[in-house]
Amino acid sequence: MNKTTTSGADIVDWRPEDEQFWESTGRKIAYRNLWISIPALLCGFAVWGMWGIITVQMLNLGYPFSQAELFTLTAIAGLAGATMRIPASFLIRLSGGRNTIFLTTAMLLAPAIGTGIVLQHPEWPLWSFQLMALWCGVGGGNFASSMSNISTFFPKRLQGTGLGLNAGLGNFGVTTMQIV
Repeated sequence: MNKTTTSGADIVDWRPEDEQFWESTGRKIAYRNLWISIPALLCGFAVWGMWGIITVQMLNLGYPFSQAELFTLTAIAGLAGATMRIPASFLIRLSGGRNTIFLTTAMLLAPAIGTGIVLQHPEWPLWSFQLMALWCGVGGGNFASSMSNISTFFPKRLQGTGLGLNAGLGNFGVTTMQIV
C-alpha cells in the first residue's frame, strides 16, 4: 500500500486521481493549498492593478506629468505582469509551489511600499514611478504561478472547481483596489 510520505512539508507521493487517496488525504491538502493561494492571488491582482487607479488620482492631484506619461504607468504595469507570467509559470516546477507562492507574494511588498514612497514625492522624476509600475508586474506573474500550482493538486474532474475558485476569488484583488 502506498502511503503519502512527507519530507519536512514536501509532498513525496501525490495521487489525486486515486479516489481512496483523494478522500483520505488529497482533498485536505488540495483545499488547504487553495485557501492559501486565494489571498496570495488577491494581493497579486491588487498590486498589479493599482496603477489604473493611481494614475487617475495623480492626474487629478496635479502631478507634473502629462496625461500620456501618466497612463504609460498603467501600460508598464500591465505589460510587466503579462511578461512575468511566462517565467512565473515555470517557477512552480523549478522550486516548488510553496516556495514560489511565498516568494512572489512577499515580493509584492516592495512595489507596494515603494509606490507609497514615490507618491509622496511628486517632484521625483517619471522614471521612479515607472520603476514601481514595472515592479508591480510581479503581481501579474503571481497569477500564472498560482494557477500552475493549484492545477496539480486536484483530480481532473475537480480542476475546474479548484482553478475557478482560485482565479475567481483571486480576481477580487482588482475589486479591492477599486474600493480602497
